[in-house]
Amino acid sequence: MKTDSSNLKIYLKKFTKLRQGVTKYGRAPHKPVLLLTFIELFEKVELSENKVYISPELVARFKETFALLVRTAHTSDFSLPFYHMATEGFWHVRTKLGSPLQVHIKSIHTLSEIVDFGYFAEDLYFLLLNSASRDILKTAILDHYFPDTKTEYLKTKQGGYIQNLQSYLLNEGPAGYTLAINETDEEEQFIRGGMFKKLVPQVYNHTCCITGMRLVSNHGFSMIDACHIVPFSLSKDDKINNGLALCPNLHRAFDRGLISVDGNLKVLVSNAIAEDLSNSYALLHLRGKPLTLPFGEKHYPNPSNLAWHRQHVFKN
Repeated sequence: MKTDSSNLKIYLKKFTKLRQGVTKYGRAPHKPVLLLTFIELFEKVELSENKVYISPELVARFKETFALLVRTAHTSDFSLPFYHMATEGFWHVRTKLGSPLQVHIKSIHTLSEIVDFGYFAEDLYFLLLNSASRDILKTAILDHYFPDTKTEYLKTKQGGYIQNLQSYLLNEGPAGYTLAINETDEEEQFIRGGMFKKLVPQVYNHTCCITGMRLVSNHGFSMIDACHIVPFSLSKDDKINNGLALCPNLHRAFDRGLISVDGNLKVLVSNAIAEDLSNSYALLHLRGKPLTLPFGEKHYPNPSNLAWHRQHVFKN
């Protein structure tokens, strides 16, 4: 059985001899950036087992690291190294069907739908759990692939993209703070959409703002949806104040214009529905009910967005 020292020597060699695609901009930097992204998960103690799940936060961390280290015209493509690093022998990808990933996938949405998680070879996993060996591997990657940008990377890594994006979506950024939105960047949309789905229920305490229903399972799953007031496809707006926390049936009713919210933040119910009022779950029982609002007015639903919904979606 190999010692940690011999394993470290093996992986120092592997990490500095990664197979990199050759492009017109030079060798593709994606694999070393992804390795540094993974190392950061260990540094922040965000892995409780040898399973790396695709999440908006993980993709955002990759994009941030890529932006800090890469100065060539390569594009930040998360799915590319996540798939191709399996050829290195120390990284494996498990699909939700349980079988190995056999097809090449370029879309982050397709990748997240098919992949259950990625995982490391056991000897590498235990090396990365150790801060001393982890630091040696991280330094080797930075020295070998990014000698010109490593210093700036290490200085500016604190805070960064994820924190700025979260502050922006929560409407808590400083006045004048702007975030560049690339509407054609599928990975950016994946990150923003995922964070919207996570943050809206959080600010409403995982409670439906109309019914008061609150249900969080022992596994951490919430039954409360993040509902866009103005659809993202039209507004490109994933700020918290373009969202409402609703239980699934009211989310559907809101999207179809069967309910809305008036200027006093009370529930409107369409006259274009027929219901059995003896049913305690009838929508009409909700008419005039005030919303349960999140803490802090900056998280309240945007009045202009609610007015748009009443005008363009609500079936009055």
